[in-house]
Amino acid sequence: MTNAQILAACRSNWEYRGIDDASMREMLEELSAHLEDAEAAGRTGQDVVGHDVRTFAAAWARARTPLPRRMLRTASLGCFVTGWVLLFAHAVRWTTRLDVTPGHLALWAVLGTATVTWKIRRGSLGVRRSWAVALAAFLTAALLDRLAGDMVLFELPLWAAPLLLLPGLPYAVGDARARKSGVRP
Repeated sequence: MTNAQILAACRSNWEYRGIDDASMREMLEELSAHLEDAEAAGRTGQDVVGHDVRTFAAAWARARTPLPRRMLRTASLGCFVTGWVLLFAHAVRWTTRLDVTPGHLALWAVLGTATVTWKIRRGSLGVRRSWAVALAAFLTAALLDRLAGDMVLFELPLWAAPLLLLPGLPYAVGDARARKSGVRP
């Protein structure tokens, strides 16, 4: 694949994903410079972008997605996963109402916050900081659980779980379709 074909494939992918023109020009200029540097060093364009140009372009487009859109997607998919976990809990306990204790709330809040933070930052905390954050989150949840006891704060009805599935459904369907067609979401 020539450098011009790589640039054309990336441009097409980014146009499809809705990257604005200014960002696209900047990305194409940067990619073109990398391709020229690789060519000068005796390497091919495939060495720069890998064997699948569409996957490369999709990954770069995801990295350039604005923070508010990434936050919305992450929150929606978080609700989607939470909805499935709650449906599973309802099915396992064979009940239409789940008791929510402070320990449950603390655990879900800590896990949700850590997951969203991790997703938004793209896992760039580093190993030591990641473990430190995980340990702090676990200790916080354990302390809150110990202090609050087993009192029931409220009951979660069965209809709340499918309601939590709704915000993430379009993203989950889109991701499934992208996986089926061979392009990472």
